Amino acid sequence: MDLIKQLAEELSLRPTQVEAAVKLLDEGNTVPFIARYRKEATGSLDDNALRDLEDRLNYLRNLDKRRGEIRSSIEEQGALTEELDAAIGAAATLAALEDLYMPYKKKRATRASKAKEKGLEPLALRFLEQTGAALPEVLAAPFVNPEKGVSTAEEAIAGASDIIAERISDDAAVRGRLREWLRRTGVIRSASDQTEPGVYSMYYDFAEAACKIAGYRVLALDRGERENILKVSVECDDEAALAEIGKLVLKRGFSPSIQIVKAAAADSWSRLLFPSLERELRSSLSENAAEQAIRVFALNLKPLLMQPPLKGRAVLGLDPAYRTGCKIAVVDPTGRVLDTTVVYPTPPQKKTEEAAQKLRALIKKHAVSAIAIGNGTASKESEIFVAELIRTLDVPVSYMVVSEAGASVYSASKLAAEEFPQYDVSLRSAVSIARRLQDPLAELVKIDPKAIGVGQYQHDMPKNRLDAALGGVVEDCVNTVGVDANTASFSLLSYVAGIGPALAKNIVAYREENGRFTSRKALMEVPKLGKKAFEQAAGFLRVPESDNPLDNTAVHPESYAASKKLLALCGFKSGALREGGLTQLSARVSELGEEKVARELEVGLPTLRDMVAELLKPGRDPRDELPPPMLRSDLLELSDLKPDMVLDGTVRNVVDFGAFVDIGVHQDGLVHISRLCDRFIRHPSEVVRVGDVVKVKVLEVDQKRKRISLTMRDL
Repeated sequence: MDLIKQLAEELSLRPTQVEAAVKLLDEGNTVPFIARYRKEATGSLDDNALRDLEDRLNYLRNLDKRRGEIRSSIEEQGALTEELDAAIGAAATLAALEDLYMPYKKKRATRASKAKEKGLEPLALRFLEQTGAALPEVLAAPFVNPEKGVSTAEEAIAGASDIIAERISDDAAVRGRLREWLRRTGVIRSASDQTEPGVYSMYYDFAEAACKIAGYRVLALDRGERENILKVSVECDDEAALAEIGKLVLKRGFSPSIQIVKAAAADSWSRLLFPSLERELRSSLSENAAEQAIRVFALNLKPLLMQPPLKGRAVLGLDPAYRTGCKIAVVDPTGRVLDTTVVYPTPPQKKTEEAAQKLRALIKKHAVSAIAIGNGTASKESEIFVAELIRTLDVPVSYMVVSEAGASVYSASKLAAEEFPQYDVSLRSAVSIARRLQDPLAELVKIDPKAIGVGQYQHDMPKNRLDAALGGVVEDCVNTVGVDANTASFSLLSYVAGIGPALAKNIVAYREENGRFTSRKALMEVPKLGKKAFEQAAGFLRVPESDNPLDNTAVHPESYAASKKLLALCGFKSGALREGGLTQLSARVSELGEEKVARELEVGLPTLRDMVAELLKPGRDPRDELPPPMLRSDLLELSDLKPDMVLDGTVRNVVDFGAFVDIGVHQDGLVHISRLCDRFIRHPSEVVRVGDVVKVKVLEVDQKRKRISLTMRDL
């Protein structure tokens, strides 16, 4: 099938959309650039659709490459028939291709290959005919040859049976049928010799149909097996498997040879086919589970990164600890560090009053209005301390417990050392915690996405696949928001479309040596930032200091002339954008007619609409349109929770079986998937996402195990 047509059918897209997207990708354009500035060509495909298309395109191209390699290899062996060539051309998956290639692969010495060396292949073929009334011993007699290592007819029959068993195992039709049969009827079973309760208790004696088992259970079984706590296997009905093989290899009749083939089929199943297909099934389940986990991780990561920033407020970051004290860092509204210290409000020192005096002084000195508390060790005690402190203040201050996942990784990194050479590792962590509340995206891009702490089993995922998926999410978020070319960190710049780490370093170095950029065009002076990179990146880089106000919008430089023409067409003066006098722009365009205006400007409707949106709100941050982060000024204890209490909470993580919600008691509660809403849903992400502020009701509190069961139904 034609590649474009196949992609269009599989992804439910128009062939023209696919053709345009493939052409743009092949020309080296980035996904964010295509999604934002080439909507007319692709029919407005968004970044998710483009990444799915790119993934599938790469798979199909790799499949075609492998198809060519297999075809060439078989042809070199002189074994390529028209029928086999057609089957290779029609194979839709890598597994199907490898099944066809299996008989022609070079193998290490096997029982079948040794039997062939003894000249027993003709006997095997004679048995496979399954015709005639001759007894197997009679057919085998001519092949007895002690010089070749065949001393008796029984040895000849055994060798021929080994050849038959391997032929059955290598048969593409047999493997394909048995693979699907095992997937449909196999059972995944786990057992353990452990008796003490533990993380894997529910899997000590566990069984579930392979076709129904949830991905998170597959990942749990895999991890338990790696840790030598679980023994995992696939169970099936061997007799039913032999019946499936028999449908393909056994012939009707009463020839004595049929029994030889039947016995060889049983040997093939137990010795060759089942071990191989069991590995394949386990591997397939793990791959599918990993893909699902990666999708969930990506779904969680995007809203986490896109959480609204806390603008215009000085923030105090508190990195909790016991023995070594709580590290404190105060940052101004731009994230610049104003002050640092260490206090000891937690055991064993418990210098609560001294700590309170220090924090009161810092809050007053720097007009702090928000406190960010890391959720690590001693977080609960620190939260109690902060809540009590806030009650004594005569100025409004609120706090939020933020995830410090990855903060220690960042603090010890080369990047953090370059950014804060004057601070030790623990104080850098306090700065990171404060900045996470101020601008989650700008801070979290400095951390390996795997360490951010949303999703499940992220450390068990295939590294390259996970890195590619999460990197794509971060890239989309950074480019959706836009980046100030004069203040952005190296980490933030490296995710801008067309930039990457090398050019990001060059931009920072150029900025440090030559001062602020005065226009977008000035970026062209950066070493190695050529026309292509500028084309991809320019629309996502902002230069607020530029004399041209369009440099602080998402309008691409290629559309500057059209933007100026639009303003003139609608009767606005050239300075109207800077003066903020374009509130009637949308209405004027509607009066003139969108299609007419687009033709006049020689742009498509999507570009016109994007242009109008940007000119109406230059420098806008799409995150500002989302609900603000939920700050607290008081807290609850686990013991305060009672069934039927209704509380507001923040979704911290979404997994296959539900959502974890922070309700202010230091222990996230679980809303099971069945309690998220009143309708059937396949995945919790259909209802909630990380960062959502939701109303929940307490169902049950297990004080001993520190588990909270919540519901979002019947409120």
